[in-house]
Amino acid sequence: MNENVLTIDIAGVKADLPILPLPSGVKIAFFNLHGNVELTEHCGKQLAKLAQGCEVLVTAESKGLQLTHVTARELGQPYYAVARKSKKLYMQDGIGISYGSSITTGKPQELFLSLHDVNLLKGKKVGIVDDVISTGASLLGLEALVEKAGGTVYKKIFVLAEGDAAKREDVSYLASIPLL
Repeated sequence: MNENVLTIDIAGVKADLPILPLPSGVKIAFFNLHGNVELTEHCGKQLAKLAQGCEVLVTAESKGLQLTHVTARELGQPYYAVARKSKKLYMQDGIGISYGSSITTGKPQELFLSLHDVNLLKGKKVGIVDDVISTGASLLGLEALVEKAGGTVYKKIFVLAEGDAAKREDVSYLASIPLL
């Protein structure tokens, strides 16, 4: 057994997560889907089962992007909304919110939606999709953005729930990991 790696089972697929220290001194089992086609496909297909009934999905850039793409495709949804962490040139007519710090950033955050994405969410049952829930700060930001856009948060789905997030009854996830 390697003390620098946590091996987990994500709905039937094993994944080795490197254990990394955060600036706060807390260690996390780092989950990264970037570039991992096989694991992204598997997780997205599994999340689609949890997202039944959602009319549209939303995620925050960047690690949730490819995951939400697969999930939306599996649900037959041609579009999903992307909350950006900075206001881009094409977003001048969109909306934004500020929220608390996440476990990985440790500083206040902002999220922005383009008008196109606001219109995708307006009046819809929205599924929030992301890779990991830990403190819930990022989720609160996405919930506030969905509400501001006129959508209703219908489901909150994640690949992993970290630490106490695994005890939450308002989220669904495929596997849990400890804070180390």
